[in-house]
Amino acid sequence: MAERPTTSWRHGIAEEAEELAAGTLDPECACMAALFPEVLLTATDVVLDAFEGELPGLGEASDEQVFTVVERVVLALNAVDDAHNGNAFETDEREELCDYIDESLTEHGVDVVALTARHGLGRYQLTDKWRKW
Repeated sequence: MAERPTTSWRHGIAEEAEELAAGTLDPECACMAALFPEVLLTATDVVLDAFEGELPGLGEASDEQVFTVVERVVLALNAVDDAHNGNAFETDEREELCDYIDESLTEHGVDVVALTARHGLGRYQLTDKWRKW
């Protein structure tokens, strides 16, 4: 199953905290907790919970139904980003979120390559129409 980006972000925060506690990381080099405050992680998880709830059955859904689900998750992530002054998701995080959406759809029977091709898009343009982050 696709791993949520928030899972790896929380893991990074925990690893950094362990290194700080052990004295193996200079506090001035610690950034994970500041990059991923709990309010951001929780808000992102709420969005991903809703997205995951819509995944079952999408393998048999119409293109429009799949795009509606993608639009909904992207717009919700836009709202999370907006709530953090447009700074919630940097380049790496954007890529992780897009990969997660793609992998999750694929795991539920959606042929993302075929879907996007039918609409004149490249595979990695799936979220572009709505994404601001």
